[in-house]
Amino acid sequence: MKLLLALSFLLVCAAPSFAKDEPEAKTPPDAKAETAKPADHPPEEPKLSVTEHSVMIGGKPVKYKAVAGYLVLKDEIEDQPDKEGKKEAAPDEQKDPVKAKAKIFFIAYTREGVDVPGRPVTFAFNGGPGAASVWLHLGALGPRRVKLAPVPEQTSPPYQLVDNDSSWLDDTDLVFIDPVSTGYSRAVPGESAKPFHGYQGDIESVASFIRLYTTRNNRWLSPKFVVGESYGGTRAAALSTFLQDRYDITLNGIVIVSGLLNWQTVSFSSGNNLPYILALPTEAATAWYHKKLSPSLQAKTVDEVRSEAESFASGDYLHALEQGSALPDDARKQIAGRISELTGVPVEFILRFHLRFPSQEFEHELLKSENRTVGRFDTCFTGIGYDPKNMGFDPSFEAVKGAFTATINDYLRTDLKFESDLPYETLANVEPWDFSNVENQFLDVSDNLGEAMSENPHLKVWVTLGCYDLAVPYYGTDYTLRQMPIDPVLRPNIRITRYETGHMIYTHEDALVKLKADFDAFLHDAVPH
Repeated sequence: MKLLLALSFLLVCAAPSFAKDEPEAKTPPDAKAETAKPADHPPEEPKLSVTEHSVMIGGKPVKYKAVAGYLVLKDEIEDQPDKEGKKEAAPDEQKDPVKAKAKIFFIAYTREGVDVPGRPVTFAFNGGPGAASVWLHLGALGPRRVKLAPVPEQTSPPYQLVDNDSSWLDDTDLVFIDPVSTGYSRAVPGESAKPFHGYQGDIESVASFIRLYTTRNNRWLSPKFVVGESYGGTRAAALSTFLQDRYDITLNGIVIVSGLLNWQTVSFSSGNNLPYILALPTEAATAWYHKKLSPSLQAKTVDEVRSEAESFASGDYLHALEQGSALPDDARKQIAGRISELTGVPVEFILRFHLRFPSQEFEHELLKSENRTVGRFDTCFTGIGYDPKNMGFDPSFEAVKGAFTATINDYLRTDLKFESDLPYETLANVEPWDFSNVENQFLDVSDNLGEAMSENPHLKVWVTLGCYDLAVPYYGTDYTLRQMPIDPVLRPNIRITRYETGHMIYTHEDALVKLKADFDAFLHDAVPH
């Protein structure tokens, strides 16, 4: 979940195909694992673990099958020409003209006793890059979830999984995908993971997985959704066009959870004024939450404070930054004073940064006198300072990461009966991430969304935003969506929902319930009745 938002960490291989896998086997109702029987496929094809369960969702029992295991990502092997120019396959390649590249780990949940072809299927993943799908899986969507302490408390061990009454499984089957190097997904021995560590290779491999899963499980006639959180939102937007153009897979809906669409909005780089403007409303809300504003502002609602900050940011603040060093001193001090009123940080601090302070500096400055720093993913959280010269940790992430890591490792073996001695990488190191597709420019996948919506006017897009998120500030996403030059008739196909949360919306339990209700409404609009 650690968003690598620096543009040096921006996203290559030809679209691979998958080898044939075992059929998914039925299991007895005692929920003990049963592996699928071998079929005609290469011996290295892994077996799947299949278990059966039941959960209460919305007060009603839901029986479902869980499948955990791998799909093998393969490339076709081209025959090499002999001395006379004729192509001839090598002897060891004649039986199997494909080469394994990577094993993609996934966990799928399908509801029992329903008509499969007409039932929606949702493919979900997280971001990073380098994050496994555990966050959306055990945080919001899956039938089991991590029990977290109330925000802003840190969850302490021992950790616990509970039934998720707000799971999306009653409405849609769920497939959680771990991209290469995350979770248990790995490049096969002798192959490099590097081709998958980049914008293009990542999209192609995930799209290939979706195509193959759709084919093997007879889901071509099912309504299809893609859900991505954080960098997963970047991936989801890019997939909207790739799936249509490469595989003719037409989606019913794209759900972007705290997702980054335009990287210019978060790059605090020289000559780029946007991120300073777009982070200000979140900083104002954060100061209000921690009671660092004047009594008159503190007496207002957080919505009123955010509204004031939005108006100032897009008005006087924007005009001041445009003038740069030509801005008169008295005007500069006046602007700094207003920023200080809205954000709770000193005028001297603001002037020292020439009116342009990165959000990371704000995180450390707001509660500096109390030896505290506020969270990046969720500014409601605070952390205790240890080294004033190095306050680099995010207290909002530290508050939950141990709980997610412990519970997914236990859940896989105990409930899903999938055993592996590999470390389950909840957040893998995939640096350097290859963004060669956008050299010398900012990555902006909002164009992918716009193109997909234009080609498929039935496509619905739902964007969820946390108002205390400084990793992907809500006002920046608002700005990006406003800039999309889509036809006015398509604009109603985009819905935006704000939550009084941070980046990981589901860590606030009341927001988790609302997220489920909002998804039900979105699903109703996106699937023809």
